[in-house]
Amino acid sequence: MYVIRERFFSIGDDFDIVDDHGDKVFHVDGKVFSVRNKLVIEDPSGAEVASVHRHLVSLRPTYEVRIGGEKAAEVRKKLFTPFREKFTIDVPGPDDLEMKGDLIDHEYTIDRGGREVAAVSKRWLTIRDTYAVQIAADQEPLLVLGSVLALDLALARDK
Repeated sequence: MYVIRERFFSIGDDFDIVDDHGDKVFHVDGKVFSVRNKLVIEDPSGAEVASVHRHLVSLRPTYEVRIGGEKAAEVRKKLFTPFREKFTIDVPGPDDLEMKGDLIDHEYTIDRGGREVAAVSKRWLTIRDTYAVQIAADQEPLLVLGSVLALDLALARDK
């Protein structure tokens, strides 16, 4: 399990990602003045391991997740889904993922081929944005975490 926790005193979207032991495994640096809503995911040494950015020209909100400099997925918000948020996580090749959740409860699941591979819960009782993310052992954590960050960017943009 991972916890994505926004830093309380930060300019932009800065997050720390910790594991279930409370150890910091990643830092997310929000590029404040970026037109593309870019986030950079860094390992504990400060090296970039992944990034998320918004496509400037698209019919619906679309974010690209890059891992190790390579395109890993496009996260696209589906249109016309009343009371539920739905996103497609389009990975190269087959086996795309779908993220769906409840607007009010901020509870999301990520499914691949009808099987739940991750669960996301946004905690309401914190001053900062906090997501708890449970990821199946056979899934790429950076892909799931990047997709959750894309969801957060899309929801923030809608506000």
